[in-house]
Amino acid sequence: MSSVTQRKTKATSAGAGAGIVPKGNSVDIVDTSDTEYVVEDETCGKINFDNVKTTDRTTVAINAHGDEFTMPELTIKEVLGAIPAECYVRSTPRSLSYVARDAFFLALFAYIAYNYFPLIPFVSLRVVAWTAYAFVQGLFGTGMWVLAHECGHSAFSDSKAVNDFVGWTLHSSLLVPYFSWQISHSKHHKATGHFARDMVFVPKTKERFLQRRGWEHLIEETPASTLYHLVLQQLFGWVMYLLTNASGQKYPTRSKWVTNHYVPSSPIFDKRDFMRIIYSDIGVGITLFALYTSIQKWGFLTVACYYIFPWLWVNHWLVHITFLQHTDATLPHYDASHWNFARGALATIDRDFGFIGKHIFHDIIETHVLHHICSRIPFYNGRVGTESLKKVLGKHYRKSDENFITSLYTVARKCQFVEGEGIKMFRNSNGLGPKPTQDTKEQSPEKNFAPAI
Repeated sequence: MSSVTQRKTKATSAGAGAGIVPKGNSVDIVDTSDTEYVVEDETCGKINFDNVKTTDRTTVAINAHGDEFTMPELTIKEVLGAIPAECYVRSTPRSLSYVARDAFFLALFAYIAYNYFPLIPFVSLRVVAWTAYAFVQGLFGTGMWVLAHECGHSAFSDSKAVNDFVGWTLHSSLLVPYFSWQISHSKHHKATGHFARDMVFVPKTKERFLQRRGWEHLIEETPASTLYHLVLQQLFGWVMYLLTNASGQKYPTRSKWVTNHYVPSSPIFDKRDFMRIIYSDIGVGITLFALYTSIQKWGFLTVACYYIFPWLWVNHWLVHITFLQHTDATLPHYDASHWNFARGALATIDRDFGFIGKHIFHDIIETHVLHHICSRIPFYNGRVGTESLKKVLGKHYRKSDENFITSLYTVARKCQFVEGEGIKMFRNSNGLGPKPTQDTKEQSPEKNFAPAI
C-alpha cells in the first residue's frame, strides 16, 4: 500500500473520482502550502519532496534549442488527480501472459535457429541468419527486462511475492542483480532531475566535461568523437554501471570497484540491504554457472550465438532507452533550491519507437513521464494514463517525435553538459543552440556526482 501524508496535519483522503488509487492501492492526498510531503511505498520506502516556493528564484531558463523553459509549479495532487483510478489496477494473470508471450517467441526463434540454421549451405548466409537471430532475440530479451522492471516497481502484481519471484527470475537470467538494481533504481526515482542526488545519468558541468575528454584547450568535439563515445556507452555502459556505478554518484573514499551492485558493503546500499544483495548475487551466479557448463558442453561460439550476442543487444537497448528518457535539449536538472518530486518526475521525456516500442518493449519508451509520476501503474494502462496526464501538464509534458534511432546521436551532440543556477539546462561545445558561458568554473553540488556514461 502507498500513502501520501502531510506532516503535522491530518491527511484527508481523495476519492477514486479524483483519480487517486482506491483503497487497496491507496494514495491519500492532502492540499499543501509550505509543507513537506512524504510518500511511503512498500518497495521504495519514503520519498521526501518539498513544495518549493519560487519567490525571488529563477523560474525560467533557456533550453538547448534556444527556447524558453518555465519551471513547473504543479502540485502533486493536481498531477495525480488527472490519472483515472482504473489505471492503477494490476492484474497478475495479464502480466504473466506477457511473460509467457515473450518466452514463447524467445523459445520459437531458438528452435528455428537450432533446427534450421545448420541447413543453410553457405557460411555467409549463416552469419546473416545468426546476426538476425541475435537482433530479434535481443528485442524480446529487452521485453523480458522491462517486465522484470515492472516487478521491481510492484506494477506487475498486487502480490509482493509474485513481483519478487518473477522479477528475480527474469533479471537473473539476464545477469541483472534484481534486488540490488531495485534498490538503486528506487533511489533514482526518488531524486530524478536532482543535480546532487539523482543516481544515474547525472550530467556533467562544462569543466568536468572537458577534463573527461582530456583536451581542455579544444572547443569543438568532432562527430567522430561523439560516435566513438556512443559506441563505448552502448557496448559497455550497462555493465560498467553495475560494476562501477558509472553515471551514478561518486564516493571519493571508496574504490569504484567496491561501489557496485554486487558487494553488500557498497555505499549504494544500507546495512539492512545485506541479504537482498546476496539473493541478487545468487541469481546472477546461477546464470553464470549455467553459461559455464553450457560452454563446457557445446563450446563458446555456440553459447555466444544463442545467448551472449542477444544479451549484448539487450544491454544496448537498455542504455539507448534510458539515456533518451533522461537526456534531451528540452529537459532541465535542478539544484536543491529548485527541485521537488513533481519537477523531477517531469524532467523526463516520452518518445516513440513504433511497433517495437508498443508491442515488444511494453511501452517503456512511450509512457515514461507517467511512469515517473507513479511507477506502480502497470505498463498496459500507461497510454490511458498518459493521455489523461497531458491535460493537466499542458506545456510541461515532454514528448519528442524525432526518430528514436538517430536521436541517440543528435541528443549526444547537443547535450554534453549543463549550466545554470537553480535550473540547469544542457549545452554543448559543438555550436548547436545557445552558446555556453565562458566561465568554466565547476558548479559543485551538495554531494559528489559522476558524469553520465
